[in-house]
Amino acid sequence: MYIIKVKGKAKIPDYIQLRDEAFVLIAYFRADRPLKDLHRYGLEGKENELAAVISGLAFGKLQALSL
Repeated sequence: MYIIKVKGKAKIPDYIQLRDEAFVLIAYFRADRPLKDLHRYGLEGKENELAAVISGLAFGKLQALSL
């Protein structure tokens, strides 16, 4: 799974994208509210680790997600 942080403009907030190994979009959520419905993506119970990864992400840099 891969993660990327997308910079918003004006009234559009920053977003986080989760992509699978084929780079197909599997999740798209706001960066300021990332810890909602994580069970849908197989990340339940990993809220703190995911929040730490998101806070350290640079905008526009694709990164492998390993929690």
